[in-house]
Amino acid sequence: MEEALTFRDLQGHSVAAILSKPEKPTTSLALLCHGFLSGKNSTTNKTLTRLLNEQGLATFRFDFFGQGESEGPFEAITTTLAIQQTLAALNLVTARGYDKIGLVGSSFGGLVAILTAAQRREIACLALKCPVVDFAEELLLTLGPEELARWQDTDTIPNIMGGTERIRLRYGFYEDCLNHIAYGPAERITIPTLIVQGEQDECVPLHQSRRLHDVLRGQKRLDLLPNADHQFTRGEDFRQMTTAIGEWLVSHLSRHY
Repeated sequence: MEEALTFRDLQGHSVAAILSKPEKPTTSLALLCHGFLSGKNSTTNKTLTRLLNEQGLATFRFDFFGQGESEGPFEAITTTLAIQQTLAALNLVTARGYDKIGLVGSSFGGLVAILTAAQRREIACLALKCPVVDFAEELLLTLGPEELARWQDTDTIPNIMGGTERIRLRYGFYEDCLNHIAYGPAERITIPTLIVQGEQDECVPLHQSRRLHDVLRGQKRLDLLPNADHQFTRGEDFRQMTTAIGEWLVSHLSRHY
């Protein structure tokens, strides 16, 4: 059963979300954070929702500021704001009685999930799909110094997900990213954490996931898929990624009486 709803972040912005429940009541839930230029109904989120609902777990997915059906111009999004919205989502599902919560993050959502998990004790486990750990580094490597300077002058960037038209995004996003490098906060994370990334990822450098895995202090696992790109375009790579994340969440969120 899916329930569409809206909630407010700390600044009063309206956030669109979907709570998906399995047939039998549960207080275990996975909160899904989508990637950059994506949305709550991404293929990954919908696939994980199906897999987890079938295993008796609920999911909660939402659109970050300015994406999907959530309020705001995309050009004004920041990592700070995305974290605030994730914290508000956690408050909502906790208030609804969910007390065993896993946090899932894809790419940019992975960065947000890491930084959220580092400051909230009620999260039981973490699952990260090609997570960005240092977005400022990724943007510099992807865009190059000249394009970075053009961004500062025009508040626009190329579509890093492959589109042809430039995207309006304030340069303040990059400046905010410099204050949200996740290696230090990740050292405080002791909950079980899974990282899945393709070795052919053309967006997020592999060394970020390897270094993240090194600094995490709890149970951890790094799955590197040799042929997978950032989008897990090949069907088999996508299946392996979603299966690994689904099984990780089920193993750490299912109730054992």
